[in-house]
Amino acid sequence: MESGGGATAIVKRDGNMAELLVELFSEDIPARMQVRAADDFKRLVTDRLAAAGLAFAAAGVQSTPRRLALVVDGLPLAQPDVKEERRGPRVGAPEAAIQGFLKGAGAASLDRCEQRDTGKGVFWFAVIERPGQATAQVLPGLIEAAIRELVWPKSMRWADTSFRWVRPLHSIIALFDGRPLAGGLTVATREAPPRTDDEANLCLAGALAATRLAFGAGTRGHRFLAPAPFAVSSFADYRDRLEAAFVSLDREARRTRIASDAARLAAAEGLTVAPDEALLDEVTGLVEWPVVLSGTIDDQFMDVPSEVLITSMRTHQKYFATLKPDGSLGPRFIVVANMVTDDGGAAVVAGNQRVLRARLSDARFFWDQDRRTRLDHRVAALKAITFHARLGTVHDKVERLTELAAALAPLIPGAEAGLARRAAILAKADLTSGMVGEFPELQGVMGRYYALHDGEDRAVAQAVAEHYKPLGPADGCPTAPNSIAVALADKIDSLVGFFAIDEKPTGSKDPYALRRAALGIIRLVVENRLRLNLLALFRQAHAGYRVTGLAAAAPVAAQLLEFCADRLKVVLRDRGVRYDLIDAVFALGGEDDLVRLLARVEALESFLATDDGANLLIACRRAANIVRIEEKKDGVTYDGPPAADLLVAEEERALAAALQTVDEAVRQRLAVEDFAGAMAELARLRAPGDAFFDKVTVNSEDRRLRENRLRVLTRIRATMNGIADFSRIEG
Repeated sequence: MESGGGATAIVKRDGNMAELLVELFSEDIPARMQVRAADDFKRLVTDRLAAAGLAFAAAGVQSTPRRLALVVDGLPLAQPDVKEERRGPRVGAPEAAIQGFLKGAGAASLDRCEQRDTGKGVFWFAVIERPGQATAQVLPGLIEAAIRELVWPKSMRWADTSFRWVRPLHSIIALFDGRPLAGGLTVATREAPPRTDDEANLCLAGALAATRLAFGAGTRGHRFLAPAPFAVSSFADYRDRLEAAFVSLDREARRTRIASDAARLAAAEGLTVAPDEALLDEVTGLVEWPVVLSGTIDDQFMDVPSEVLITSMRTHQKYFATLKPDGSLGPRFIVVANMVTDDGGAAVVAGNQRVLRARLSDARFFWDQDRRTRLDHRVAALKAITFHARLGTVHDKVERLTELAAALAPLIPGAEAGLARRAAILAKADLTSGMVGEFPELQGVMGRYYALHDGEDRAVAQAVAEHYKPLGPADGCPTAPNSIAVALADKIDSLVGFFAIDEKPTGSKDPYALRRAALGIIRLVVENRLRLNLLALFRQAHAGYRVTGLAAAAPVAAQLLEFCADRLKVVLRDRGVRYDLIDAVFALGGEDDLVRLLARVEALESFLATDDGANLLIACRRAANIVRIEEKKDGVTYDGPPAADLLVAEEERALAAALQTVDEAVRQRLAVEDFAGAMAELARLRAPGDAFFDKVTVNSEDRRLRENRLRVLTRIRATMNGIADFSRIEG
């Protein structure tokens, strides 16, 4: 291979394949960090293996609370030999060029080089052969670098070391081909300060020294059930010996075991486990040897709202709730211990029941205390809670929500302005309650309970509970009319306020969850098929702010519409809609009715799936290209209507007549939002358009005919672009 910079060829070496096992054994790693860290460590190691020319058959990684374990199978015992060819100067080049080439190639003289005719002259070539290193020599530095470069959301130093990691590292297994690798992780430590003046003359206080956490073959099992160290010889041996030492290495196996044992215990009581995938993932990362047990919730707490009990058990104790056949909360909880006991877990269950009793006593206290104050009496206290330093208090926000929700109600079928207004007044009041202070995730939920306790209309209570929704893609979207009104008002108000003070999301940063708010608006509008003019609503929400220093309403509304449009594009792409079709419709600009916009996209997608649509797209693109080229060349535009007396060819008369008929029909269809019908009208242009391009020469020698025909083509573009910008659609 010829190349000015040299060419490299790999010479494969025969030999046996071997296995690499790495375990990083530490203090307990936070559950939320384990999976990401394991995947990152695998990537760091395997990327370096590839860069070193070390191919492998497979790589896998596992994590437990105290270890990350990586196994790479099918590694060669040595790197492949590398042969590099480096081209030098022409034969007969100046001596300085020759010497520079020899130095760069590491060749002593031209005797070790050869001449080759490249077809462009005879050049010197140096062939450099480098034998591959033994894999066991390459791996130590590679592994140490991967450990150092592993990034954690939070890290720490320990003892007197300056090395940072998530938790103190105790040992590192690094086995290759059944034998420990040489080397280890070198960390810096600080020596103790000198004790005397004489010692101070000999060394500097706090000078750095090096210590090494050596690679080995030893690890430990369960912290309490099998703490003694043991050595391993392979991944299979490592996995089996850990299992014997009460450590289930496979994360998915632990997860499945917890889920199945919990379901079995609940079923024995005629109950089911409340679905909670996030909690299941977290608990899987908290235990190495899961022992699933069941406890009882005292009857005295069962009249407290189930959301309170579930949140308390989940947040503080990592318990799983159970459900009765009717979906109500069951009187049992599921706890996952990390310990096998002689009494079958009786003491563990009793201890957890005592702790839960104390937790739920606090919850009951808040429940009883909060109900002593009516929800509407709490609204004034919102003046003490800042919404944003530049946007006022939460009480100010409630006043804006009240007006905006009442204004939205007539636009939402079934909503009542009075009920929407009342719900908006009460929506944030539970923020001052003791229960929400203890469990912020229950805001809205507790407001509903307190509203019902106070005798508020059920629609008002429901709207209070649902006005934060939807919180994410998996969260349900409100369908009750008054809930929709308050939920929309809440999100629109936040978006307008933060955009007006230029607190827009940037990059991956979105501290005020404005992207989520925009997606919430899109779901509320689209899933409930609401016909709303968002620009007008954004301007109305802006008028509700009584603070200074805000950007003007018109640019804020325009920015917000573009922001929501970008979020809608993401939603549509996730549904499989082609991005170019989305761009073609959005390019029309000014469309703020999301339901109408989506109907246009769907009609365009269906139309282009037909033969007529595909062929008409080609004709439109052809017409647009001709007009664009000629307008650029002539320095004028051809937007005017074609002159009837200059339509001399039968085909151009037929196309002009069809355009006039279709253009009017398309306008009528668009006026009643019959987008599918408008597309069908466009299909009538296919036959006359094909005939025109087959029989008519646009660039006629007669200047008047040429200009008139360009106006005909311009009208094709204009008629089709009334539905979408067809120039943005790919073939």
